[in-house]
Order: sequence, then C-alpha cells, then structure tokens
Amino acid sequence: MARIAEELEINRAIAYRIVATLENHGLVVRTDSGLIRLGATALMYSHRFQPQLRSVAKPLLEALANKTGATAFVSVAQGDDCYVIMVEECNTGILRVGYRVGSRHPLNKGAAGIAILSNRPQCDDEPEIVTQAREDGYCITKGHLQPGAVGVASPIKTQNNQTALECCVGVVAMDDLDTPSAIEGVRKTAQELAEQLGV
Repeated sequence: MARIAEELEINRAIAYRIVATLENHGLVVRTDSGLIRLGATALMYSHRFQPQLRSVAKPLLEALANKTGATAFVSVAQGDDCYVIMVEECNTGILRVGYRVGSRHPLNKGAAGIAILSNRPQCDDEPEIVTQAREDGYCITKGHLQPGAVGVASPIKTQNNQTALECCVGVVAMDDLDTPSAIEGVRKTAQELAEQLGV
C-alpha cells in the first residue's frame, strides 16, 4: 500500500480506501503475498485490459471451437470464483451451447475452475479431481454446471503464478462432444497461448 500511496502522491489511508473500494467491485484483487492486480470485473468491462491476450486468443479460440464443434472459452480466477472472459462459438451444427462472457461459478466446480486449481501448488486437502487434472494437464467434467453439459479445460501455464493472471482455455458442449479431440485441442491451444503470450 505504501508504494501505491507514493506513486499516486497521496496519504496511505486514502490509498487504502481507494484499493478497498476497487476490491469491493472486483476491479482489483490482492494475492496471498499482498500484491494488488487487476480483477476479473475489469476484464469484463475493458477491452483494453490484456489486449495481447484478446488478440492472440481470438483466432485460437475460433479454430478450437470449429475443430471440436463446441463453444470455446477463456476463463480467469478471482477469489474463489471462475469468470468467463472470452467466448467463441463453432460455425457448424444446428445447436450450440451458450456460454456468456461474465458468467461465473465456484473454482471447485466445472472443468475451467478445476483446471485453474490444478495449476496451483499442490495442497494436502485438495480434491482428487484437481490432483488428477494436474497429472493429466486437463480436466473433464460432466454435468457439473449444467445437466448434460461436458466441459474440457486446460490451464494456461505461466512461469510465475504470483504475478500472472490465472487462466485456462476450454470447450463446453452437450453429451455428443468428441472428448479425445477436445482434450487434444484444448491442451494444444493452452500451450500455444502461453507460448505466444510469452508468459
């Protein structure tokens, strides 16, 4: 907080109140080490936040959606929740699974949240599905968030999880999802995103 106050040339108490207000609105979040970074809400309202992520991810998500015939997405963690920040739907098929930007769910439910948790250091009391996702490099869930929906997600591996945005890439479809193809596509897309972003 002292550094923020110094940079803004304001009193520490004022800096604390500003950060607390931004935090209450989800615009910033504090890491366990006390660092302050932009929050998921900022992603939903600002196209300028992480422009490199958006420009790199869009064509990769489009290709992933069309390859798998599913809805492709990028999700990020904030606190105990997982927020959808980008969505691309496939161009084929009659029916599509709708997944809205701004949707959120607990990190411990659904493929996206579990994939993000699997990229964190292992802890003693973590659910088995998180441990399995860490070993496999992806998570697959059925009916966690919506009956009949199948989700596959893989974390975007970063070199320094303390300062980087915790995120994953995935697809969601109904029971007819070709899971081997989805797993391959999701893992490849997550790796390409990490490489292109240089994270």
